[in-house]
Amino acid sequence: MKFYIVIPAHNEESYICQTLQSLIDQSLQPTKVVVVDDNSTDTTAAIVKSISQKHPWISLVTNYSTEEHLPGGKIINAFYKGYDTLDSDFDVICKYDADLIFPKNYLESLAEHYHKNSELGMVAGHCYIEKNGRWCLENLTSKKHIRGPLKAYRKACFLDIGGLKKSMGWDTIDELLALYNNWQFETDESLKVKHLKPTGANYNHNAKHLQGTALYKMRYGFILALFSALKLAYKKHRIRLFWDYIRGYLKALKNKEPFIITSDQGAFVRAHRWKNIRRKFKILP
Repeated sequence: MKFYIVIPAHNEESYICQTLQSLIDQSLQPTKVVVVDDNSTDTTAAIVKSISQKHPWISLVTNYSTEEHLPGGKIINAFYKGYDTLDSDFDVICKYDADLIFPKNYLESLAEHYHKNSELGMVAGHCYIEKNGRWCLENLTSKKHIRGPLKAYRKACFLDIGGLKKSMGWDTIDELLALYNNWQFETDESLKVKHLKPTGANYNHNAKHLQGTALYKMRYGFILALFSALKLAYKKHRIRLFWDYIRGYLKALKNKEPFIITSDQGAFVRAHRWKNIRRKFKILP
């Protein structure tokens, strides 16, 4: 299978070399890798240029944006800056972070999953972070959820879901839209990816309300947003985040922010989420 990979990178001089080397060392090497230098002020671009001289299938694209490290739209804008330089001759398109070390069999294992299941639209491993000299699961979400740093889409699935939404919450709505379009997604616990910089480490203070805004834009409705905000805050062991998320939701509601999915898709998303909640609390068999 042909893997095309786009890596948005903002001031990643400490990590990007390790990420690219782990892709160079893959048993199934990617066909193309595009690193998007997103307004970096360090030597990220110089490092990528040096590596690309030895490996022509690795290229560098420059993107000019704000210096704020905000989740959501900024990173997806950078992704598309790289994606738009690619042709369409790929089987799998990946959005990877610039601070990852992949096991050598990573892409080969993803290809095996795709070959085994023609209805599989997305598949990935799990992120691990270093704590006290040990690599531990970065336990921010359900193990079934494909984390934003590790997105890999079968081409047909990527097209069916309309690509990636330029909003925080994009890495949840892609899975829900995959289900809406009759695609499956899964994670492989045996694929342990080292995440060198924990999620959210550099997020700007202005990002605190964006999760709530995303819940509104995904048409969750207020009650479902309450459940989701509480779960997210609990996972991050910061209950104060719950109030930040709810304020973000109410602010988006007041401002009538544009939704990122259709009303039919929203109805599907709500039904799917409520079904999972009922199952969790054993209201359904």
